[in-house]
Amino acid sequence: MAGVVERRSIDVVPDDERHGSAVSQFTLWLGANLQVTAVVTGALAVVFGANAFWSLIGLLLGNLAGGAVMALHSAQGPRLGLPQMITSRAQFGVRGAVVPLALVIVMYIGFFASGSVLAGQAVGELTHLGETPGIIVFAAVTALAAAVGYRLIHTLGKIAGLVCALTFVYLGIRLLQRADLGTLLADHRFALPAFLLAVSLSASWQLAFGPYVADYSRYLPRHTSVRATFWWTLSGSVLGSQWSMTFGALAAAAAPAAFVGHEVGYLVGLGGTGLIASFLYFVIALGKLTINILNTYGGFMSLVTSVSGFRGQKTLSPRGRSAYIAGIMLAGTAVALLGKDSFLTSFKDFLLFLLTFFTPWSAINLVDYYLISKERYDVPALSDPAGRYGAWNVKALAVYALGVLAQLPFLATAFYTGPLVGPLGGADVSWLVGLAVPAVLYWLTARRDTARVARPAVPDAEHGANAPAGSGG
Repeated sequence: MAGVVERRSIDVVPDDERHGSAVSQFTLWLGANLQVTAVVTGALAVVFGANAFWSLIGLLLGNLAGGAVMALHSAQGPRLGLPQMITSRAQFGVRGAVVPLALVIVMYIGFFASGSVLAGQAVGELTHLGETPGIIVFAAVTALAAAVGYRLIHTLGKIAGLVCALTFVYLGIRLLQRADLGTLLADHRFALPAFLLAVSLSASWQLAFGPYVADYSRYLPRHTSVRATFWWTLSGSVLGSQWSMTFGALAAAAAPAAFVGHEVGYLVGLGGTGLIASFLYFVIALGKLTINILNTYGGFMSLVTSVSGFRGQKTLSPRGRSAYIAGIMLAGTAVALLGKDSFLTSFKDFLLFLLTFFTPWSAINLVDYYLISKERYDVPALSDPAGRYGAWNVKALAVYALGVLAQLPFLATAFYTGPLVGPLGGADVSWLVGLAVPAVLYWLTARRDTARVARPAVPDAEHGANAPAGSGG
């Protein structure tokens, strides 16, 4: 098992441990998105007011826009050899990065919980144990796989991508045997608020991957093309998510009463009975296992990054690794068991609320990496509170806070609606504001900071020398 279980955590991956090609990002993100929670996300666009025709267009636009931001984060992995969120120390300070990190950890626990609810239904039916034991069993398997780490995650992505793609082709055929596609898409009436909700749902789905996407590209060789990493990540994530969301939107339009609130049962009933039904329960659990491992692994990385910023820790023991992963699993399972009875509405509001906090982080991180730092970070300084990046970057934290606050007038959720939502016809455009405002403010505040702009090349992880980090594109 020594060659299978991952040894690295938040430390730099040395060049002699790098492997694979950018194509691995396509298979991983295809498999991660061909799953039932993405189906539910697509269905929500129809459930909350849009017709199927405009839902599909809105979902595609959101997937492309959010996916492009997410893929730009992925392209950082091969260059730096670091997990995604540790690079936030370059913007917010070695300890200041704990602010977005705390919110990221909440996100991972929330996604773990929402995935466990749906997968728990499938596991419960497959094993005849029931929903609650199904959630617990699924959570335990997820934690075990996350503890094995990077190689197993990519292997599962390849398997899930193939199995789930074939299954969705079959389910799509079955759906169209029951419902006429022309009839489902016949209503072309356009309602801006419902359309923008569809865009926001899929954009938030993609943007939520941003805080951990580089975790799964950081083992790629340093010379891997930035363009290749970007396009393979984008194409896998957008294809998988749009495929799943299209199915969900059409299913919700075709049979709203049968589908909404009974998503797992509807998918299985659509496919058949007996062995086919058992296989479909297995596929649903497999699809959710892939994405929930990413959430557990990402949560573990973010938690270690948060703690190590104060403890000065650069490596982690196998026992420590297991403890962090167990903590993420226990918290996510508790949330799943508490919230399983109000899943659909809670999940929609959860997605849109998360978007408020992660668009400013994405904007700041990408502006800093690509425009201010020119793709070069002083990696040793990322672990030194007295170094180049300091302990707390008050200016960056202020920009982040302003980015969050700037969205509030435009935000529409069940528990809060901003004052400018009504004049816009009920449309939620907060995520666009959350990308634009902090991007401009951070660029204006950081571009004249010579200590931040004049950075050395990325240090070679193995020899400690300054190795050039060109675009590779």
